[in-house]
Amino acid sequence: MSDKKLIDANLSVGFVAKRSGVKVSTLHFYESKGLIRSWRNNGNQRRYKPDVLRRIAVIKAAQTMGITLEDIKQTLSTLPEQRTPTKQDWAALSKVWQTQLDERIQYMQRLRERVNGCIGCGCLSMAKCPIYNKDDYLGEENSGAVLLERD
Repeated sequence: MSDKKLIDANLSVGFVAKRSGVKVSTLHFYESKGLIRSWRNNGNQRRYKPDVLRRIAVIKAAQTMGITLEDIKQTLSTLPEQRTPTKQDWAALSKVWQTQLDERIQYMQRLRERVNGCIGCGCLSMAKCPIYNKDDYLGEENSGAVLLERD
């Protein structure tokens, strides 16, 4: 398909799936979550505008970074009229996500430092545990592996 044809095109779900590298079911899922949108032609078939390809690329890039679909949706909703992100939009969106990634990296580094020999449960059985839970005082606060998440 030439660039001219692509600009004016009303793309089928199959074409969009193939071109974007996602399954048709993924497109339907994204649509159900409000991440992308389509319209129906006279034959009641889904059709997409070509800019959906960029929007899907942004979604896939964000997912690769570990950004949740809910965060992606929330961030994309800040764009006027649900437009597809421009280069300038991407710069702003990526700054928001970079902050989230930095926070996640710091969190994971803290976990890495604490996980050696301890699952953070506040157990009663590991005599050499750095957070040995004598008399189960932690049982009154929480249960499970919650101590690894403390600062």
